[in-house]
Amino acid sequence: MFDIKKIPFSRYGSFITISPNHHEDSEGPLYLRNIRNGDNDFGEVFQIDIVRQGILLPYKAVLTPSILRLEAAEGFAEFCITEAKVLQIRSKGVGVRLTGITGAYDYAVPVEENRWEVNHSRQEMRYMLTVIKGRLLVDAPFIEQRCEKIIADFLPAPQFEEMEFVIEEFTTLYQPRSYSAFSVGHKNVKKEYESWLENTLETPEEYAKGKELASYITWSCVVLPEGMLTRPAMYMSKNWMTNIWSWDHCFNALALAKNSPELAWDQFMIFFDLQDESGVLPDFVNNRFGLWNFTKPPIHGWTLRRIWEQNNYFTTDKLQEIYQPLVKWTKWWLLYQDSDRDGIPQYNHGNDSGWDNSTIFHKGTPVESPDLASFLVLQMEVLSEIASKLSLIDDARKWMQESENMLARMIDHFWDGQRFVAKRSGTHESIESDSLVLYVPLILGKRLPGQILNRLVGDIRNKGFLTEYGLATELPESLFYRPDGYWRGPIWAPTTLLLVDGLLSSSQKELALEVARRFCAMATKSGMAENYDALTGESLRDPAFTWTSSVFLILGQLIATERN
Repeated sequence: MFDIKKIPFSRYGSFITISPNHHEDSEGPLYLRNIRNGDNDFGEVFQIDIVRQGILLPYKAVLTPSILRLEAAEGFAEFCITEAKVLQIRSKGVGVRLTGITGAYDYAVPVEENRWEVNHSRQEMRYMLTVIKGRLLVDAPFIEQRCEKIIADFLPAPQFEEMEFVIEEFTTLYQPRSYSAFSVGHKNVKKEYESWLENTLETPEEYAKGKELASYITWSCVVLPEGMLTRPAMYMSKNWMTNIWSWDHCFNALALAKNSPELAWDQFMIFFDLQDESGVLPDFVNNRFGLWNFTKPPIHGWTLRRIWEQNNYFTTDKLQEIYQPLVKWTKWWLLYQDSDRDGIPQYNHGNDSGWDNSTIFHKGTPVESPDLASFLVLQMEVLSEIASKLSLIDDARKWMQESENMLARMIDHFWDGQRFVAKRSGTHESIESDSLVLYVPLILGKRLPGQILNRLVGDIRNKGFLTEYGLATELPESLFYRPDGYWRGPIWAPTTLLLVDGLLSSSQKELALEVARRFCAMATKSGMAENYDALTGESLRDPAFTWTSSVFLILGQLIATERN
């Protein structure tokens, strides 16, 4: 069972979600939501209440992967999203009241006996309400251009205590259909989820609670292709981060690569489907639009190598599909993000780095940072490997030379003899910062000179980044450290995985496993949150995040593999 105050109720493929409005009060009522169209609107369609004889009843919510049960002293109501656009509800002893969260032009009209259509223009969706067993009473007075209110009571028939109804999403023309019994639909959904769980990466037994939660979050956060979404897409969350971002998707792809390679490839490729002619990727995308004001760092070469290592699904045909888009993405950084033409690309905003408010940006931008150069070293190396597999010998040679040149420039530019530093583009003034981002070059492993590698590893081990729970994103002793400072302190899943991978690439397996164990223990206890307090391990921000879930599963599998 999961806590509905933190974990939304949904299912694979669906935009239908039930949760409280966390922006207002997570202790407040539950809402049926439409999570299309981005995260600017929470997407409430109906407030959900339990009712008997016209009186609203208190209830307890019990959430499992396939069913949401609202229990009152007088009876219960159960909700199951039996298909992507179909929500089935049944109750015993009580009724269910839906109160529309309406705006201009929203209305409800009777279609036939026991069936009403609600046109929710605010959410750009229509809903068909159909009673299968029981009664439907609707209070929807029309005034000028809209219904003043829309209240639908689904009630048991007087001679029975049971009620069953269906809510269906549609946009233009409703297609009448027959319905399976609630129990049949629930059985099918339960079977679908159990199949997903069975395909989830193995983790040690002590993380079983975390695995169940991570499995449910990743399964329930997938939406089907629609509008701008060219493939099934694993949203970051169905709380309020209802988009996919152009580095988050890589971590979700990594967790799927071994056992669900087709879906992994969809996660990886969806941003390249939308790639601009210049080569840049959008910052985020949802069913309706993409945002181009920012982008995210080029971790895609690193990701691609890690996913093709896991499964023979990623054939030469797949590499052919990604080669030119990856070339364009790499060249965009080299051609258009190097204002001072020194051969070191820059970040023009913290958002472009993924470390939005990291202390390397506290003096402004543009900023040249060693993590960006490191990603490009690996990405160009991967391009060389792909070119070789595709028999593009000249390209392979060229990209390997570009990679080696970038590595040499990076070390010369950023290493001050003691540590890597970030610099202002143009002036090359060093920026005082104790951010963990300056240790991301560890992903280069033994490509780095031994003395540099040893210093980076020593700092990770001894300097103070490694707390009881994992790697803080800002040194806790820093003047800029904040417990809930986003990228100025809290532990994050993606940075944890990047550093664990770097430690493994540096032959520091025991330290890598120690970081992984601390993270997995914390996530099992505190949940799959967006980030965590580095000194207490408590969850922060969005409490149901997919890239956290995916990284937890990847690290859990690493630990399990080492034990076997």
